[in-house]
Amino acid sequence: MSERLQPGDVAPAFTLPDADGREVSLSDHKGRKVIVYFYPAALTPGCTKQACDFTDNLELLAGAGYDVIGISPDQPEKLAKFRDKEHLKVTLLADPEKTVTESYAAYGEKKNYGKTYMGVIRSTIVVDEEGKVERALYNVRATGHVAKIIKDLGI
Repeated sequence: MSERLQPGDVAPAFTLPDADGREVSLSDHKGRKVIVYFYPAALTPGCTKQACDFTDNLELLAGAGYDVIGISPDQPEKLAKFRDKEHLKVTLLADPEKTVTESYAAYGEKKNYGKTYMGVIRSTIVVDEEGKVERALYNVRATGHVAKIIKDLGI
């Protein structure tokens, strides 16, 4: 399991398939700030709320120079269903092997109803134009998180 990222760290490079199976790399966004968020599963209530919040605020974020990428362990086909059903406009990437999720320390031990298990830790990493971590937020809540990011970034 990777150490949690800290501001100033170089964001781990990645290339993953999007909902349509096209490869998307972090380096494609060089020169722009990127909000990379990790969520456990498409088409679940909390993850839907979070993805819809990012979509609803995408224009505001893009206007401030931010691209938004959501990453989950789902297959591209499920991401396409999620995108189409919820009319999502954020880029959704598939990480079924969880290699990128692990490299961002967004996979690890979780507790739910007294049980401990391994899973995706809902996390948001803000990467600056140079590919360095600006902010690393772990164990975030699905609801209200986007509003908090916008406030914290001063947008």
